[in-house]
Amino acid sequence: MAECSSADHSGTPEILYIGVSTKMYMGYRDCLDWLARIQHEVDSRPALAAGRVVPFVIPSFPVLPAAGSVISGSPLLLGAQNCGWADGPWTGEVSPSLLAELGASLVEIGHAERRRHFGEDNTMIARKIRAADDAGITPLLCVGEETRNEKSGTGASGAAAFVHQQIDAAVGGDWALASRLMIAYEPVWAIGAAEPAGAGYVAAVVRSLRTLLAAHSHEAGSTLGELPVIYGGSAKPGLLPALDGVSGLFLGRFAHDAANFGKVLDEALSMTALPEPSRRNRTAPASARDGGAQ
Repeated sequence: MAECSSADHSGTPEILYIGVSTKMYMGYRDCLDWLARIQHEVDSRPALAAGRVVPFVIPSFPVLPAAGSVISGSPLLLGAQNCGWADGPWTGEVSPSLLAELGASLVEIGHAERRRHFGEDNTMIARKIRAADDAGITPLLCVGEETRNEKSGTGASGAAAFVHQQIDAAVGGDWALASRLMIAYEPVWAIGAAEPAGAGYVAAVVRSLRTLLAAHSHEAGSTLGELPVIYGGSAKPGLLPALDGVSGLFLGRFAHDAANFGKVLDEALSMTALPEPSRRNRTAPASARDGGAQ
């Protein structure tokens, strides 16, 4: 997984990540049919091969082996919705090492639903982050404030400070580990809502968060202010072009219609397209697959 995506002069990060989770909305056969449609959307866009837009899918656990076969050879990365924190005597859990064996490149950790309904606290999330990283899988850390405060004068900065604390807790102060994360900023109040959070608010939160993260760059040994931060929370087509400085979208139910996934891919490709002179003089960044998941 690419470590970071530095912004160009337009405010668009160099690499955009477009992903979707199915949660538990689909049965086994329906999910495989959906994956085939998603693959068609990806195959219909050969420009994805340049690696400036990285698509990923996160189906439920039982689908992972077959999903790996369906998307084999495509730019699509495979992810998992959760993981355990170790191999061994943990009935009902799935270890990161097993997920890696199944071809997962990233794993979602700390989703608001896991925190709220399954009692996952900062200690558990930190153990999962470490275990996923040790297994060579990129942790996709989900963070976001509970309360809607878009109209508050300090709303964005307050949300960014809260998210920064969540990231700090998740890595136990190990900012070198933080440099190997992807962050999904998902305001809890926007998950499942009719509309996403306002584009200006999201951009302001991410901008403030990047400033807070950049202060740890010396500890991390890398530019943490350029860490990939994607937005989730009722995300849908039309949102991405308005999100200045955000590294992509983490889609949910709106992308269960594969055509909508294709629309967002088109938006991302348009935003990352290089002018012809630049295209001739610039080497495209390595695919997120290069070097394996971190």
